[in-house]
Amino acid sequence: MNKYLKRGLIFTGMGLVLCAIGLYLKRLESDWYGFTLIVGVVVFGVGFVTIIYSLIRKIERQSILEDRAEQSTQEEE
Repeated sequence: MNKYLKRGLIFTGMGLVLCAIGLYLKRLESDWYGFTLIVGVVVFGVGFVTIIYSLIRKIERQSILEDRAEQSTQEEE
């Protein structure tokens, strides 16, 4: 698990918790529920995008390693 995946999972979890708190505050009719929901959605979005970025990075790294392995075998021949 790389650092981007860890950060993405943490941010996603924080976003879900903030959204749950926002919904709880809405039931209590607090004025802070709107702000909490907005922050929760933004944090969740950042976490989700970070998870996607970590997956793209992993795929790119694998393809770069494969290209280097092919180049090294071609140079040896």
